[in-house]
Amino acid sequence: MTSPEAAAAMARSRTVVLPIGSIEQHGPHLPNGTDTMAAELVAEEVAARLDAIYTPFCPYGVTPIHAGHPGSVTLRRETFEAVLQDVCTELIRAGAQTVILVNWHEGNIASMNAVATDLQDRYDVTFVAAQACYTAQRLYRPEGGELTHGGGIETLAVLAYDETLVQIDRVGEPTRPAGAFEMDEMRRSPEVYGYITDVTELADDGWYGNPHWADIDRSKDFTHVVASGVLAGIEVVMNARRIRAANLAKETK
Repeated sequence: MTSPEAAAAMARSRTVVLPIGSIEQHGPHLPNGTDTMAAELVAEEVAARLDAIYTPFCPYGVTPIHAGHPGSVTLRRETFEAVLQDVCTELIRAGAQTVILVNWHEGNIASMNAVATDLQDRYDVTFVAAQACYTAQRLYRPEGGELTHGGGIETLAVLAYDETLVQIDRVGEPTRPAGAFEMDEMRRSPEVYGYITDVTELADDGWYGNPHWADIDRSKDFTHVVASGVLAGIEVVMNARRIRAANLAKETK
């Protein structure tokens, strides 16, 4: 996109969509950029279906639990937040009125929330955060898909991105270390939850699950399925804001 094209795009749509991911090990069968690839796939389709502007973001995230594993690169929270804040601020100054963050790495969530609430408080802008990995978990769980690190759903995402990047021959039978799944469920709970500080607390090898659950046929619909789930959630958020705005307008008449 050229500068004049960017200006025309912002004049047409005041909504921007950013993919948020991470660079971290995903076992011997998936690339270190799995989270970023998944976020980009979903964010691109979300932007297209909203007629919004897809805006690339840096591939790195906040992932200290993977620090020390070959290929993993973590940003400090303050670094990640500074970059996200600068990028979003520039987009707002360029005319963005709605900023949608499509995330595929839970380590980014606290920092995303901090930046979004700060900027929404200071500017006339609406932020929406979509945890696309959790959307995928909800949609694929009835089919046997699980959001484990390097497991079925993440393998499906990479197959959808580029099937040549999945090296399924490097893994054997599905792995499920005792307590790993329960710990994942625990730390993702919106109510009472705990923490892990190293991925080996879940699995000695740094990954677990059933990557064999994913297949080429299922991957063909991955982007559409997850983007549809994300879009439905975005509409709920935006509709709630419209209802509130309408009520406030009535009260001020």
